[in-house]
Amino acid sequence: MQDIEILLENKPGILALMGETLGKHKISLEGGGVFQNGKIAIAHFLVEEAEKAKEELAKVQIDVVKINDVIIQKLRQDVAGQLGMFCRKMADANVNILVQYSDHSNQLVVVVDDFKKGKKVSEEWIKEWWS
Repeated sequence: MQDIEILLENKPGILALMGETLGKHKISLEGGGVFQNGKIAIAHFLVEEAEKAKEELAKVQIDVVKINDVIIQKLRQDVAGQLGMFCRKMADANVNILVQYSDHSNQLVVVVDDFKKGKKVSEEWIKEWWS
């Protein structure tokens, strides 16, 4: 799975066009969100086939500006403060979280500035909380 970063015109029908285009090509959105920022909206979506999504969206003038590797982390829903604790571990390792959202399985999805260091933090988190 990878994250696709998309810049969308902030106008009615663009998100529908994006969803219809991906659906027509059997590309499922497994998590993500869209946030308006003036005349544009910034979208991040988790997909299996990022390159295919980029190609198909380009055909309808929707620009995938970046494909990001992601860290997918299961948090303990029975323990309050898990998001803060996990993010603190990333910060203490000097890893900046650039994007954060949830997938359809209630897992945390993050894009970080240093994937290798972030992945190490994630693996240590799994050992600490899920072993």
